[in-house]
Amino acid sequence: MTKNFAHRGFSGKYPENTMLAFRKAVEEGVDGVELDVQLTKDGEVVIIHDETIDRTTDGKGLVVSYTYDELRKFDASFKFRGQCGFNPIPTLREYFELVKDKNIVTNIELKTGLNEYFGIEEKVWKLIEEYKLEDRVLISSFNHYSVLRMKNIAPNLKYGLLTETWIINAGKYTEDVGVKCYHPHFLSMTAENVKELKEHNIEINVYTVNEEKDIRDMIEKGIDIVIGNYPDLTKKILEEYK
Repeated sequence: MTKNFAHRGFSGKYPENTMLAFRKAVEEGVDGVELDVQLTKDGEVVIIHDETIDRTTDGKGLVVSYTYDELRKFDASFKFRGQCGFNPIPTLREYFELVKDKNIVTNIELKTGLNEYFGIEEKVWKLIEEYKLEDRVLISSFNHYSVLRMKNIAPNLKYGLLTETWIINAGKYTEDVGVKCYHPHFLSMTAENVKELKEHNIEINVYTVNEEKDIRDMIEKGIDIVIGNYPDLTKKILEEYK
């Protein structure tokens, strides 16, 4: 059965990639949470999507230009500013404290596409190991070299290749890279592409699926994980298929 993952937490109704959005996703009873990690100037693993803080906070500049203590001063409430209090940029450690005793899978996206953050893979692995979450994490990145770097450090974790493009023979490519999951934009999942991926026994985890018709289409095509901003809607639809 298709699983329901909250994209950057419950980001449709709460500030993305904040502890509030993560708590609300957990309360919704999701199967998993997708989030993005980067490094601060002083090497802290923080959760934020963009390489700059301009869009989602009341500050400006690159994430890597600030220490963690400096970043904590900015409000990451994004479009919900003034509606749900002050929401700082969280650390991966804070998030792990929330989910360490819960049956939730965390899809950690390494944001190494523009700034490779060399060493981030080791830092993320040490936190996973510390919290004993090896069987409850899924590592993905648009930078497939970054995926392989982390796979070399922690070969037994589950990995996925993120892509925005329509890769030809994506199942073969994913299998050749040596990982188990493919993370495409949902619109590229035609019946033919789904068939090719399944022929290579690749798990298909799509983003960002927010409309009812698209959620139903993914479920009916046998997609493994639907990652969306409205996990409440996905949950409601999935219950109809049970």
